[in-house]
Amino acid sequence: MKLNKLTGALLIAGACAMAQAQASDDRYIIQVDNSKKGVVKALAKKLGAELHVDGDGFFAATFTGKDLSQVKGLLNNPHIKLVEADQKRYPLGIYNDDAGNPMQQQVTPYAVYQSQANQLTFDANAGMKVCVIDSGLDQSNPDFIWGNITGDNDSGTGNWYENGGPHGTHVAGTIGAADNNIGVIGMAPGVPMHIIKVFNAEGWGYSSDLAHAANLCSQAGANIINMSLGGGGSNNTESNAFENFRNAGGLVVAAAGNDGNNVRSYPAGYPSVMMIGANDADNQIADFSQYPSCTSGRGKRATNDEHICVEVTAGGVDTLSTYPADMATSSSMTADGAAFASSAMENSGNASGSLYFMGTAEATDGAANGKVCLIDRGNISFHDKVANCEASGGIGAIIVNNEAGMLYGTLGDTNSTSIPAVGAAFEDRTALMAATNANISIGTSDYGLMSGTSMATPAVAGLAALVWSNHPECTGEEIRSALKATAADAGAVGKDVYFGYGIVKATDASAYLTANGCAGGGSGDGDNTTSVELSASGYKQKGNSYVDLSWNGASTSQVDIYRNGSKIVTTSNDNSHTDSISVKGGGTYGYQVCEQGSTAACSATQTVVF
Repeated sequence: MKLNKLTGALLIAGACAMAQAQASDDRYIIQVDNSKKGVVKALAKKLGAELHVDGDGFFAATFTGKDLSQVKGLLNNPHIKLVEADQKRYPLGIYNDDAGNPMQQQVTPYAVYQSQANQLTFDANAGMKVCVIDSGLDQSNPDFIWGNITGDNDSGTGNWYENGGPHGTHVAGTIGAADNNIGVIGMAPGVPMHIIKVFNAEGWGYSSDLAHAANLCSQAGANIINMSLGGGGSNNTESNAFENFRNAGGLVVAAAGNDGNNVRSYPAGYPSVMMIGANDADNQIADFSQYPSCTSGRGKRATNDEHICVEVTAGGVDTLSTYPADMATSSSMTADGAAFASSAMENSGNASGSLYFMGTAEATDGAANGKVCLIDRGNISFHDKVANCEASGGIGAIIVNNEAGMLYGTLGDTNSTSIPAVGAAFEDRTALMAATNANISIGTSDYGLMSGTSMATPAVAGLAALVWSNHPECTGEEIRSALKATAADAGAVGKDVYFGYGIVKATDASAYLTANGCAGGGSGDGDNTTSVELSASGYKQKGNSYVDLSWNGASTSQVDIYRNGSKIVTTSNDNSHTDSISVKGGGTYGYQVCEQGSTAACSATQTVVF
């Protein structure tokens, strides 16, 4: 895949230390009563501080060269409630493969079908509004109902309606691109949005920016906040802001992170925020999607909270959405007049002519002169294949994948070719081999592909707006529970750290609320809900690790016990069992108890960390 250099350069989020003595850029948040804020700000300025965000009950300031303890010492004032580090926050989107040609027709992204969004109608009169905290929204894109969109600027970020890179425009399109016969269609087409631009020219912002943005979202009348962003370290001011929004009836969703590890990213890691992971079009977890444990603490002091780990997932791999004008690249391809999906590799232009099969194109071939080369993937680089086609007189190249799915790739940083080259899916190889003529075109586009939990998060935000518009009497927490209760189980049986409760299903969630009311009818894990309840407690004794399991609700005489997805024992249903782990050192272990022979009548996964 082609890495988006702009976005990829920013993605160090999630790998930051969870605590630090000195804040990012010596910048801190000072919590203070609003009535005394002026006095404290004056004191800070007198002490040499540079003031930044002025929020509700707090302000942010830089104390150059000072660590946290030094700033606390300087600001020894009875009006100050708390001084804390102002954490950096980054957009969380990694890959950007440009494919498709939605400039001439409306294209439905795969995640719309996967999540059942196409089966439910958005009620535009229900009063839903999504607040998008990101890098701005490009006003040139025609795929939005601009009369439904408002915005705010944060300090130093510029106009909210001017893009700070493609990230925010892509995110907004997934939420609410209009159903207008052009471009793409969002999860909640045409939903009103409030855009808050928090990322600066370098592509990041601070936790104080997010806390202030949460207040602006409330003032704008938003029901839902979307944050396709994150970073290391929790922050009290930031956490309180989102908890206040949630307590007022709203729903906050944020990206789990893209480092493919078990690090907890914030703000997704706050209990008031719904953490979203990413899956692909084949219902598989994305390899970049972070999977923090639901457990905090260790040993007998460990506690389990499903609100600090991934709760659900949605499509976030190769997601097609809106882009700032001409910032994406798209391709189109036909063979014998029939349209085929393709991906733009390199070199803008058009090529139309007879189709010539060139094998794996490991050498020049004079028979390709004046023709479009059809090339199999394998053996040598994409660049060398296209170079051999061009050196043979070929006017364009189509490289077909050698495994299931679309071929995404580039010709490298030292590309010396000039003919247009596109990738094609392995599934289309037979039809392309039988064709006699082909036409390929590569050009700029207002639509492109990106991958990341950044892309899955707006999918859930849009789906929440879609479902909520059909049940406006519910609260955000009730919508959150319904999405989890009806998510399609994926990965290990029952709830797990990768998918949470599973892949979101909009129509099922709406039907669930219709049948059960806003309060719902279960514990929040829907199709995974059973009568089996499990608790797990880990401890060490003489250097050995043990886990005490206690359960109830199983109806069979024996139960199956699973550790990390593998059955370790079938034992009597006497409601308790102790598992001895022979591996030395630490580790994370997920346990489930199932009725004997069943993979459905199971408890939720309980995690123990040593």
